[in-house]
Amino acid sequence: MSGTTPRTPMLELEFMRLAFGAGIVVGLLAPAVGFFLVQRRLSLVGDGIGHVAFAGVALGYLLNLPLVLTALVVSVTGGLSIEWIRARRRTAGDQALALIFYTGIAGGVVLVSAAGALNVNLFQFLFGSILTVTRGDLAVIAALGACALRVAGLPVAALNALTVALAAVTIALSMRIVGILLIAALMVLPVIAASRIAWSMRSTILLGMGIGLGSVLAGITIAYYADLPPGGTTVLVAAATVLAAEFWSVVRG
Repeated sequence: MSGTTPRTPMLELEFMRLAFGAGIVVGLLAPAVGFFLVQRRLSLVGDGIGHVAFAGVALGYLLNLPLVLTALVVSVTGGLSIEWIRARRRTAGDQALALIFYTGIAGGVVLVSAAGALNVNLFQFLFGSILTVTRGDLAVIAALGACALRVAGLPVAALNALTVALAAVTIALSMRIVGILLIAALMVLPVIAASRIAWSMRSTILLGMGIGLGSVLAGITIAYYADLPPGGTTVLVAAATVLAAEFWSVVRG
């Protein structure tokens, strides 16, 4: 009798349970921080910081340092540099972002080459590899994610510098889940979708977090059963929610 062997139920596998645990943290954290980026018109900052995070990962490989910690320090430094340059008013915001954006990606390429780290492990950070999350990774993601969510709930989070720093922390924590090249989308798309159907600022934040969480859980599930990349699948689900929310807002009038 021919046929494919049925897959093991997801939650019976420890690596899937770890993936869902990490995904829950990132799904809630990314839109919460992304809301403040959108409000402060800093939506593209996430992309710039992502490229700086790439340089941080490459530096970690070169110096044999903890990759997430190195990326975290470099990301926060890069994010604050963007805001510092922009705040001096000698350089327009898009020019400051371009400077950090291109410096980050070029520095990453040079450091990767110097470290001889152009391998599969590096691509896990670029495109996400949530199925390789370990217990240690989950503990770090949960602890720092909880701290970032508390700070994001304070009124002071509206300040650009702190918002950018929170974005940098979010990106560093989310590299293994969604990937450096895609995390900025998860920070922004759920917020855009929520803004189409929300009735207040608070509801936009909460709906955005709910959409982000749902996108991650649905993305991981679809990716597991369809043999698709979890990071890309998650972002496509988030993009679909934007289209659905837009359609709903039009129908609702």
